[in-house]
Amino acid sequence: MTGQTLQAYLNSGDMRKTRYPQEIAEIITTLAKAAIEVRRLTTQGALNAGYASSRGSANSDGDVQKDLDVVADGIFQQAVLGTAVALYGSEEAANPVLIDPAKPLALAIDPLDGSSNIDTNVSIGTIFSILPVAGDPATTPLASFMQPGTSQLAAGFFIYGPQLALVLTVGRGTEIFVFSSKIGSFVQAYKHIAIAKKTNEFAINASNYRNWEEPLRTYVDDCLSGSEGPRERDFNMRWIASLVADCYRIMVRGGVFLYPADRRKGYGQGRLRLVYE
Repeated sequence: MTGQTLQAYLNSGDMRKTRYPQEIAEIITTLAKAAIEVRRLTTQGALNAGYASSRGSANSDGDVQKDLDVVADGIFQQAVLGTAVALYGSEEAANPVLIDPAKPLALAIDPLDGSSNIDTNVSIGTIFSILPVAGDPATTPLASFMQPGTSQLAAGFFIYGPQLALVLTVGRGTEIFVFSSKIGSFVQAYKHIAIAKKTNEFAINASNYRNWEEPLRTYVDDCLSGSEGPRERDFNMRWIASLVADCYRIMVRGGVFLYPADRRKGYGQGRLRLVYE
């Protein structure tokens, strides 16, 4: 652990090399404070039964909403009021929310990814992306969220697990910060982390094997063949069914996360959202 706090990092040279450094630092700071509040709510579990219940309605991507999805969305949206965010695009809403057309940035967010796992005490998280406003935010709000990934100014996710952690990039490497309750701040745990070139793990829901296309089946078969197969290495399969949890493990330990398109109805283009995930 380097000991550098999130605030110190946001004042560092990495931030000064990006566009809108002060504005982005302020947004990340407010998101971090909001994440601490969301974490507090998620730790209540069944003791806060209302937040774990399903609403019966679906969000903009067709997922069944839980009350905590909506509560988390409100916490993050409220947090960025008064910052440089012009547009707030949430997975929980059909359209972006115009906050202030005079501001320069757009925030795309999945306030509570993996919320279907709340009842089973599996790690869930918040995914976000900060982009420059494109066009007129008042008349063409979607344009800001349909930019190529290379236009992102910052991106990351919070994971609410045994640790509250933030995986963050501002375009110059990926950093991991872990919340320290002792000092009340996020502290850098990994600096310029990179996914290991070799791994013994892959993550996929093998129950859908019969619906996969042949190239994917071949890849998984090769992994399952282990040291006797063409990859000459024994693999372990992991599947948490929570994107942030699987990705955090990959960041720290290596591997690959696969959620491919398959032959099932509604899965022909896969299920991961381009904007939020």
